[in-house]
Amino acid sequence: MENEDFQKHLEQLPLLAKKKHAENKKYFAKLKKKPPKDLDYQMQELHQQTFAHTNCLECANCCKTTGPLFTSADITRISKHLKMKEQQFIATYLQIDEDNDYVLKELPCSFLDHQNYCMIYDVRPKACREYPHTDRKKFHQIASLTIKNTAICPAAYEIVEKMKKNLPM
Repeated sequence: MENEDFQKHLEQLPLLAKKKHAENKKYFAKLKKKPPKDLDYQMQELHQQTFAHTNCLECANCCKTTGPLFTSADITRISKHLKMKEQQFIATYLQIDEDNDYVLKELPCSFLDHQNYCMIYDVRPKACREYPHTDRKKFHQIASLTIKNTAICPAAYEIVEKMKKNLPM
């Protein structure tokens, strides 16, 4: 996709996801009740096919619009990488949210550079490494997260649309 076309698609993504919300919710409810035995395998396939032609550096919408949760292991690893004390890292970059989790103080992510590269990529949080979670085991258990991610991640949107075609419920 040309960059200009991609930007238009990205701008329209929340609206597209909103239009599909009820359909997706119904689909995932059925999926949760009776997941196919090979669901995780099929999701791995869809994930790999989609990410074979997806360039996250074109987008980085997840880094610009949503913040990951930071586990204590993430905080330890990243603060060590940045040569900061953990408390200093927390005070500088994080806050505690309503669920009592550490999240970024501000968006876009402080570690995202102007070319959409992550400045802490090798030590990035677990949530970032696994995003958009479409290849996760027991995929049917994260329906609401997946539906939410279709409004943020073009690849997640595409995977869900392919999934509904390949695995009709």
